Amino acid sequence: MDDSFLYALNCRGRLLDLSAPVVMGILNVTPDSFYDGGRLASMDAVLRQAEQMLSDGAALLDIGGASSRPGAEEVPEDVEKSRVLPAIETVLRHFPDAMLSVDTWRASVAEAAIAAGASIINDISAGSRDAALYPTVARQGCPYILMHAQGTPRTMQQAPEYTDVVQEVLDFFIREAGKLRDLGVRDIVLDPGFGFGKTVAHNYALLKNMHVFSAVLGLPVLAGISRKSMICKVLNVNPEKALNGTTALHVVALQQHARILRVHDVREAVEVIRLHQQINS
Repeated sequence: MDDSFLYALNCRGRLLDLSAPVVMGILNVTPDSFYDGGRLASMDAVLRQAEQMLSDGAALLDIGGASSRPGAEEVPEDVEKSRVLPAIETVLRHFPDAMLSVDTWRASVAEAAIAAGASIINDISAGSRDAALYPTVARQGCPYILMHAQGTPRTMQQAPEYTDVVQEVLDFFIREAGKLRDLGVRDIVLDPGFGFGKTVAHNYALLKNMHVFSAVLGLPVLAGISRKSMICKVLNVNPEKALNGTTALHVVALQQHARILRVHDVREAVEVIRLHQQINS
């Protein structure tokens, strides 16, 4: 394997090895997420899902308390905390070795989540919605997932427009990674933000050229395409019927050097990685 694609993230003193791709399981403790909203309405349900995902091979779990589906309204800070923090504490009480990320754009939620035991901050806003977020990441010394989005969840799918989506997302990553590095943040993961202010054509252009981001910046890339509209609109299915399409695009993402697959269906994604490794061994 090309050494330029060997990475590791320092997660609270433990290394998350990304020399081979890994799976991030999605734990949405929200009532309104586009696919699994309301399914984890109790801590028992959260725990069962976490146990299943870890057993199926997830390297880390991403816990979110505010839906970022297109059209979603903003969730109050206290509500987001009341969802996220008990989930983090419950999972770590039963699975103390689990690596957790928190899906939030708020510095206060990120800081509280790290204090509760999360290891990674996953921010859909790239610090644009809370000026304290980047300094908080630097102060905590934790890995940060830098995602590109055009607009907010409420507005992002209202006629997104680019001259050259790949170049513009690349320029965005260069600029924002530079800001983070100036603050001392070193463990950065790039997320092109599939479905966040992009048309179907924009999404597939990004997927087809995803290798560019890791090649230019020397940073690992996360692919978050699980059951999204870029699959549903092409196949004319709903998210419940989009697992096969998700698996097909995960193959492409791995060919494009994705190092993290953020997914609802862990076992299937782990199998894709195993087969991809076999054919490239």
